[in-house]
Amino acid sequence: MLAGISSEYYLRLEQGREHNPSEKVLEGIARALKLNDDAVAYMRNLVREQHGPDHAAVTLNPAIDALMASWPLAAAHVHDQGLTVVSANALARALSPHYDRGSNTLRALFLEPEMRRFYRNWEKLTVWTVRLVRTFAGRDHNRELLDLVAELRCESPTFRALWDRQEVKYAGDGLMMIDHPQAGPLDLHFQHLALPGTRHTLVVYWADPGSPSEQGLRNLSER
Repeated sequence: MLAGISSEYYLRLEQGREHNPSEKVLEGIARALKLNDDAVAYMRNLVREQHGPDHAAVTLNPAIDALMASWPLAAAHVHDQGLTVVSANALARALSPHYDRGSNTLRALFLEPEMRRFYRNWEKLTVWTVRLVRTFAGRDHNRELLDLVAELRCESPTFRALWDRQEVKYAGDGLMMIDHPQAGPLDLHFQHLALPGTRHTLVVYWADPGSPSEQGLRNLSER
């Protein structure tokens, strides 16, 4: 009644027997469920692309490597739609082997035991990550990412509990607090930057100027 649709039609939506709800229907459901903007966008993406094919991968511009290498005090890596790292600069590799090419940052976060010690704000970071990954999954429908989600739901009770909350939020920035084995405690800002031409994402980590964390990055860069 709140959504302005019949119970029969809503049941068809829930059971997957109705694949093309109108914009008016979506607006009514969003209003009735009091969804926030991120959840509304997620719902629209599910409707728009639920039967679409995976987007074809596009080769990363090799100039990105040169760009990242020019940042002496900023760690940076690029991941594909499945969250596998495809490029990284030297400082990112010095921060963690899980930021190097071929590693999957989501899998490492939940399945590598040392990550709980490496990230001082591991619990907060996992909540933030799962909300963002659900956004990616609803938007891109990438098979590799969906398979990874299925794997983690089986292998990680923490991931399964967070995923089953059904929370979605696109937040591309935050604070990462780590305990580096050589550099010690580091408080690093991070920002996700979409590369729309290739559907990759560039992730950059940096410290406040003049802070102990910046000095820690400097020490790592000089090793």
